[in-house]
Amino acid sequence: MPRLSTLFLPLCFGAAFCFASSSRDWSAYLGDRSSSQFSELSQINADNVSRLEVAWIWNGDPNGRPEGSRSEMQCNPLVIDGVLYGTDANIDLIALDARTGELLWKLDPYDGLEVSEGRGVNRGLAYWENGDASRILFGVSRFLIAVDPRTGQRIESFGEAGRVDLKADLGRDTEGLQVMANTPGVVYGDLIVMPMRVGEGPAPAAPGTIRAYSVRTGELVWRFNTIPQPGELGYDTWPPEAYRSVGGANVWAGMSVDVERGIIFCPTGSAAFDFWGGDRLGENLFANCLIALDAATGERIWHYQFVRHDLWDRDLPAPPNLLTVHREGKSIPAVAQITKSGHVFLFNRVTGEPLFPIEEVPVPWSDLRGEQTWPTQPLPTKPAPFARQQFSADQITDISPEAHREVMDRFVTLRPHLPFMPPSKEGTIIFPGFDGGGEWGGAAVDPNGILYVNGNEMPWVLTMVDATAAESEGQRLFMQNCVGCHGAEREGSLAQNVPALTGIQDRMTREGILERITQGKGVMPPFGFLEKRDLNALVDFLVSREGGDRHADRAAKKGEGKSRPWTHTGYRRWFDSKGYPAVKPPWGTLNAIDMNTGEYLWKTTLGEFEELTKLGIQPTGTENYGGPVVTAGGLLFIGASKDGYFRAFDAATGEELWKHKLPVGAYATPAVYEIEGRQHVVVACGGGKMGTPRGNYYVAFALGD
Repeated sequence: MPRLSTLFLPLCFGAAFCFASSSRDWSAYLGDRSSSQFSELSQINADNVSRLEVAWIWNGDPNGRPEGSRSEMQCNPLVIDGVLYGTDANIDLIALDARTGELLWKLDPYDGLEVSEGRGVNRGLAYWENGDASRILFGVSRFLIAVDPRTGQRIESFGEAGRVDLKADLGRDTEGLQVMANTPGVVYGDLIVMPMRVGEGPAPAAPGTIRAYSVRTGELVWRFNTIPQPGELGYDTWPPEAYRSVGGANVWAGMSVDVERGIIFCPTGSAAFDFWGGDRLGENLFANCLIALDAATGERIWHYQFVRHDLWDRDLPAPPNLLTVHREGKSIPAVAQITKSGHVFLFNRVTGEPLFPIEEVPVPWSDLRGEQTWPTQPLPTKPAPFARQQFSADQITDISPEAHREVMDRFVTLRPHLPFMPPSKEGTIIFPGFDGGGEWGGAAVDPNGILYVNGNEMPWVLTMVDATAAESEGQRLFMQNCVGCHGAEREGSLAQNVPALTGIQDRMTREGILERITQGKGVMPPFGFLEKRDLNALVDFLVSREGGDRHADRAAKKGEGKSRPWTHTGYRRWFDSKGYPAVKPPWGTLNAIDMNTGEYLWKTTLGEFEELTKLGIQPTGTENYGGPVVTAGGLLFIGASKDGYFRAFDAATGEELWKHKLPVGAYATPAVYEIEGRQHVVVACGGGKMGTPRGNYYVAFALGD
């Protein structure tokens, strides 16, 4: 079989891939506006990749600051005309010399602004230019900010003092609610269309309205309501008043745009609350949909809903990939969408017609009070899922007899697992887990229609709790707003970088706790919607060593008019006692799928636990975050794995050809560029995911002599 580098060379890529004007650059999030995660560069190839070495390292915290990493580094940087633009672990915007890694400028986007919200994370930037005018646009907290790439200064004429408040123009009051811009918008002409993250818990949540703004002025140009209002398509798939209060159905993972046809593709998430929908009975359009919109006007062209009345947090996790597939001598413009469940759906990008058949599968009913699951869910017949779909007894880990026995002891107490088994009080296995399957790193596609995607095979357990059974007002508020992250026993989660709240009264003052709750910090959203009396009751509960509070006499009033009856015990991965996943390996995979036929070309593990390999266990793969890039040199580059390596694979065979240990884990999608005739691959290394060490680095690689 010829190497991919020779296959790519004669092809005309055209508008389907929307490549940047220079193949030397990486001028859009995930490589181009079609989200291909593909580079035309071929200097580094399978024959010479063993000579790859570190070209430069940028360390944002050279003195090892105690709080050097406030956030996870998930940024896929831009490289334009020899300058790398990215964000660091403090969500500062930086410009580096792409040849040497030297810092050219840095901007604290909050400098001089009275803003209290946490910074969250940042996954990338958008770039626009027209003639001599250019700007970088990126989201931090609830703001869209425009920056001059030459000076690193905010463009004061954009919005108000260089920023647009994304809490405005959502169609209803969002005071105190979470709205954050983690992922970059996509540029079409003089518009930028913005994704955003909103709350997902039982607390009130903002709606996931999709909006386009003028790149020049920051003015709102169009808006699409993902929770339809009266008279709009899909309004009858919700209760009549749901649009006034239900939130979510937001695009948080990013978008793709077919520039030639003027179509923007928007993958939405679930409606809030993630795990109980008694107040949103129905199919819930346009949650869990791929929506094709007219990029100039925001008018709907077509849509497809992947999960109806989602109760499993099955957000669409990544921008869709635009590609061309070949059938019976015809070239078809297509769009492929990966999912958290480990499926790939393929559609005609113009008409929305599925290019492989989709079946309606009956699913179990819910027995939670007030809930009604939708009776069927759609699943594609091709390609086969890239992650296992059922955690049955024969899938229980076998890495040791002890691990098998302890997992089995818990397995028999949980609901038997089936796909789309609804949430339950006994405990429901979510497999693949809440983070996929597919995750926000996305998939890569090459011009031949081959899709490359990394997958997680991690079981999680979801356990529902009757929120009306709280013994005090403070406990009810904690269960409704905090337990999903911090756990029922306030123990936190090292794997998710969520601190324990036990003993918080010894670490923080009451005033400090109140400030943190109302304003948020880092990845913690603000809960400013809580009334003063509720805030005091919640703090009383948190600072009590016994978990009580002095508002127990108000327990009878719990939830009146403002609480949903169910909450959950938190997002909990299922490990054995030594910290390994409860399911048989593989735990992380890398997959190549021919989207012309729906058949797999290869599958391999991604990552390893070296201590298990030394025991004679075949490499298991690890949980992984951050996506791959594929190049015309026939290589696939990816970090993502928990073991902290950066790897190169043969894109034709899946063989691992090279790896390098990074200073900390790289949980971001790399970028590929060329400068002064030398091809580079660069990746952000911030660590922090899955409880791994933190840092603040960009590491670039190039061929040695």
